Amino acid sequence: MDIFEDDAGTGQGGNAPEYTVSELSGAVKRVIEGEFGRVRVRGEIGRVSRPASGHLYFDLKDDRAVIAAIAWKGQAGRLSVKPEEGMEVIATGRLTTFPGQSKYQLIVDDIAPAGMGALMLMLEKRRAALAAEGLFDAARKKPIPFLPEVIGVVTSPSGAVIRDILHRLRDRFPRRVLIWPVAVQGEKCAPDVAAAIRGFNALTPGDAIPRPDLIIVARGGGSLEDLWGFNEEAVVRAAAESAIPLISAVGHETDTTLIDHAADLRAPTPTAAAEMAVPVRMELLAWAGEAGARLVRATRQRLDLRGQRLSDLARGLGRPERLLDPARQRLDLWSDRLGPGLSAAITRRRAEFNRPAGRVQAGLLASFIASERRHLTGWADRLAPAVARLMREAVRDGARRRADLDALARRLAQAEAVRLATLADRLAGLDRTRQTLGYAETLRRGYAVVRAAGAVVTTRTAAEAHPVLEIEFADGSLAVETGGPAGPAPKPRRPKAEGGPDQGSLF
Repeated sequence: MDIFEDDAGTGQGGNAPEYTVSELSGAVKRVIEGEFGRVRVRGEIGRVSRPASGHLYFDLKDDRAVIAAIAWKGQAGRLSVKPEEGMEVIATGRLTTFPGQSKYQLIVDDIAPAGMGALMLMLEKRRAALAAEGLFDAARKKPIPFLPEVIGVVTSPSGAVIRDILHRLRDRFPRRVLIWPVAVQGEKCAPDVAAAIRGFNALTPGDAIPRPDLIIVARGGGSLEDLWGFNEEAVVRAAAESAIPLISAVGHETDTTLIDHAADLRAPTPTAAAEMAVPVRMELLAWAGEAGARLVRATRQRLDLRGQRLSDLARGLGRPERLLDPARQRLDLWSDRLGPGLSAAITRRRAEFNRPAGRVQAGLLASFIASERRHLTGWADRLAPAVARLMREAVRDGARRRADLDALARRLAQAEAVRLATLADRLAGLDRTRQTLGYAETLRRGYAVVRAAGAVVTTRTAAEAHPVLEIEFADGSLAVETGGPAGPAPKPRRPKAEGGPDQGSLF
């Protein structure tokens, strides 16, 4: 813009152009965006706001100035570092203006901590906040089961960590292991690990996929940035909320992450976690054998001591025959008196019976019989209506029970249909999972299987020892000559079906 002096001191702009507010704001916006474009700004984060829209608003400040910063909803979810108040960061983005409030602002694309000190400061601040909530209290920690039946492992399926854990468990005490594959570093690490811990807890005991008795979260060593996913609040809260006992085996012995504080037990290495999870089977067998032998010896010694004590006490008792002599004498005495006593009792009872027998007359018996007959006739007259009434009630009760049985049969048929439909949907889902995890799907993604003489070849040295190699692709096999020792060329073949016996040759 050109600057013009006022005419004759009147204070009016003369021939200076006039701008609308929108035109002037647009001109300022173009100047700022054209002059700066994409910039990197270092500063301290202050006043973080996360409205329901999903956008992220915060300030970047130093000791003399403040710049407003915005991360839109789509970009906020992809930020490698979640901004927290007081954190010193380097923000990358483009500078623009917001005409609605006459201010300039930074549209942020990425945020990185300003050095290791910032990461450690943020980590310590987060640790203190979670500790204040009681997530690291020793009273919340659960005991580790002595011999878990099923162990769930949350780790990367392709690293050396899972092989070390499986090898150690197989050496000490083989157990059933469920592996939940996750990303162990990067943006997906924290949500994957938190989802895996909650997923194991959501399993139902006795279902087709058993619920683990113990969870191991494992990862090899690395830098602070590599292990940062295990310092995220989501992972710490998932570990603290786990109803299943959890062992943290992240990094080496000198590495410490926040999940170590929330876990029920911390292992210095993944191999040590496997050792903490199960005892040594041979040591248990040896201990059981020794305990059994000690029990037999103790029982035999106890019986010997009791037998000796019984013998000692028996010597203080008299002979059993002497104890029975008085009773035998009393029996002989009463036996001699039994015959005369029975005869006297019979004579006495006969005399008592003869006295009332003389008073019994035939007329009295006939009257008694007639009275009883009338009594029985009255009961017979009342019996027929009662039986008829009971029969009618039984018919009505049978009809009601038959109606109830029909209703139950209809409900059973409906429940069976619903159960069959549910099982069919579940079977279809499992079949889709089987097809997705089959090695043929891996071949379609660009991988291949190399075989020679019917065996899988995994190294160059082994390949050079065969004259002809068979390479299997997703659409068929191809024989390739290597120039090695002569031998018959294999026949090309089509890929095997999903889940076939050669499926393990890819891994």
